[in-house]
Amino acid sequence: MKRRRPDKDELALWRQVADTAKPLHPRKTTHAPLNTSALTEKRPTKQERALTPFQIGESAEKSGVSSEAMKPAKQPLRMDKKAFDRMKRGKLKPQSTLDLHGMTLDRAHDATTGFILRCHASDLRLVLIVTGKGKRTKSESILPERQGVLRSQLPHWLALPPLNQMVLQVTEAHGRHGGGGAFYVYLRRRR
Repeated sequence: MKRRRPDKDELALWRQVADTAKPLHPRKTTHAPLNTSALTEKRPTKQERALTPFQIGESAEKSGVSSEAMKPAKQPLRMDKKAFDRMKRGKLKPQSTLDLHGMTLDRAHDATTGFILRCHASDLRLVLIVTGKGKRTKSESILPERQGVLRSQLPHWLALPPLNQMVLQVTEAHGRHGGGGAFYVYLRRRR
């Protein structure tokens, strides 16, 4: 639903009502008067907005998207906050570790599934999965390259059945346990 803007008569009426109101906190300053000319200005439509000219073969400008915006969205906290804070600070020691360096995508997926199933059956709570950060090459290619394929896929694997029933929380590891190239996986208790 599109909101309509008040016209000049409505703004004048509102100003009269606002002037008769008694402030709750008289020491605080009141707001500045409304600029009615800014409210009545017409905004440019999509067709009226000018596009910058672009020629084929010309490099595009940086979009200004920060590296923070490219990170995956944070998961909601599903475990005890105190334990989560200790885990994020590297104070909790992982009970078992899996290193996926040098594995193909299929082999790493199978290894991760088996590792999580074994750890859950052994009543382990905090495990560490090391994926590595991926290649850091500057490519001059037009097509983008995925970097850190295992690193980007691991949270997806842990969110799918059968592992999602066992995993309580997945978060990036502390620097002493691998930092951005490793993940803490906090498992549920067995029932």
